[in-house]
Amino acid sequence: MNAYLDEIESPVGPTAFATDETGALLGLRFRESRHPAILEDGLMREGFSFLRDEARTAAAHGQLAGYFAGERRLFDLPVARRGSDFQEAVWAELSRIPFGETRTYGQVSESIEGMGNAQDVGAACADNPVLLVVPCHRVVGADGSLKGYADGMPLKARLLDFEEEIQKPPFA
Repeated sequence: MNAYLDEIESPVGPTAFATDETGALLGLRFRESRHPAILEDGLMREGFSFLRDEARTAAAHGQLAGYFAGERRLFDLPVARRGSDFQEAVWAELSRIPFGETRTYGQVSESIEGMGNAQDVGAACADNPVLLVVPCHRVVGADGSLKGYADGMPLKARLLDFEEEIQKPPFA
């Protein structure tokens, strides 16, 4: 199986992503994370080989560039999901959280009705292979505080700050 790697500079640092042959997103991670090669390491464990092909990554690159330019608030990229039924349900619910807003782990759990509790939602967030596109950074603790993030709490805070800044109306 082939994974097509690409990277984009962003306001939160270099952002690496990989697509499959069809352009579906396999993974997205931030290079300034605790483990900069985590994207490649995870895909290698799944049996992927790496290639570069800008044509296969162009759609993802374009949508990410639009997001980081403040011009895109939703992603409509195909995602090659590889999770359990519960994880898929959580990730689908996360994708419904609007740009610039947050939900608690408990609220996400309630939204998927009886499939798991807040801690289970947190575990599904930790296993999210396509950070940002499936916006687990928008999930916070019951008291509104920031809780875990696969690529580290500083990045979670920077992403939320970025979205908050984009939401502000321009000066007149």
